[in-house]
Amino acid sequence: MAIPPRRIVYKGRMMEQQISHIHAASNVSVALDQLAKLAIGRDHIQTDEIARVTNHKPQTVRKKYCLTGEYFGIRPVKLGNRLLWPVADIAKLLNGGI
Repeated sequence: MAIPPRRIVYKGRMMEQQISHIHAASNVSVALDQLAKLAIGRDHIQTDEIARVTNHKPQTVRKKYCLTGEYFGIRPVKLGNRLLWPVADIAKLLNGGI
């Protein structure tokens, strides 16, 4: 079934905007499945992997960590010059916790 375009007024002009309806629950389950595939047998994942799961770029994760010491309430473990993010806390974040 096609979704009808929504009409909006912007700066005095009528425009049509296509709206995509995506259910939040399905996004969370997709993200949790992706996390499960990435973290098979591991307790921590690397920065580029948490970025992929949360749909951000790795630099965004690093910047947020640099400014606040955390990323959405998750504190990483430093191993040398790498940041390792706990999978359990990421799963809680994706389920609406933290």
